[in-house]
Amino acid sequence: MARRLLIIEDETAIREALVMFFTHSRYSVDSAGDRETARARLEKGGYDAVLVDLRLDGADQDGFELVALTRARCPSAKVVLLTAYGSSEVEAEARRRGADEVLHKPRPLSEIARLLELLLTEA
Repeated sequence: MARRLLIIEDETAIREALVMFFTHSRYSVDSAGDRETARARLEKGGYDAVLVDLRLDGADQDGFELVALTRARCPSAKVVLLTAYGSSEVEAEARRRGADEVLHKPRPLSEIARLLELLLTEA
């Protein structure tokens, strides 16, 4: 059975590239380009992993809220926060909210895939 992955990214080109890559990597992929859609998808639950962009719709740190919501709705899911605005403070806050990893963008898709596979095999 394919692992379920939710990709939360507001930049369309990045989101579409991630969806295409992970669909071809045999994941069952859902995506969200805004906070409301992300919340609705997370409310349904059932994800094995969630990739969350830190900044959505121009807001500074909505990704933290979505990391916490993921933990509440999908407690066993592996959560990776993606950000182009990383710092030690961002990393600390992401981990405090429940992120398993923080990746700084841009990152090769293959590297994100390797990290997800590593996290999912540890589960």
